[in-house]
Amino acid sequence: QVQLVESGGGLVPAGDSLRLSCAATGRTFNVTHMAWFRQAPGKERQFISTISLSGDSTYVADSVKGRFSISRDVAKNTVYLQMNGLKPEDTAVYYCAATQFDFLFTFPTRLRDYESWGQGTQVTVSS
Repeated sequence: QVQLVESGGGLVPAGDSLRLSCAATGRTFNVTHMAWFRQAPGKERQFISTISLSGDSTYVADSVKGRFSISRDVAKNTVYLQMNGLKPEDTAVYYCAATQFDFLFTFPTRLRDYESWGQGTQVTVSS
């Protein structure tokens, strides 16, 4: 079992930046990928970005490419989501996720690809 705890959310004006953190504890040695999703009120949970914990390769959704980036700190078992140029439409609860499945030829971008989830952190961007 992997436990995930997100932090770093808050209320910011449009154009500002935030960095979200996701700390993983428990049976982290089997984790292959960690990712960020977000869910706005009344909308489905949406994939944002994922990172491979073995090769450090990343994939970012087109909707946030160029503004958001994902990174990790192996020693701290922590994954980060750097969000720049925030817009009101980025307002959502941001969730961290982890998977222990192998994805050799593709990146895991679906909700069902991940079996561990954090509780989420609220990001609100004012106009």
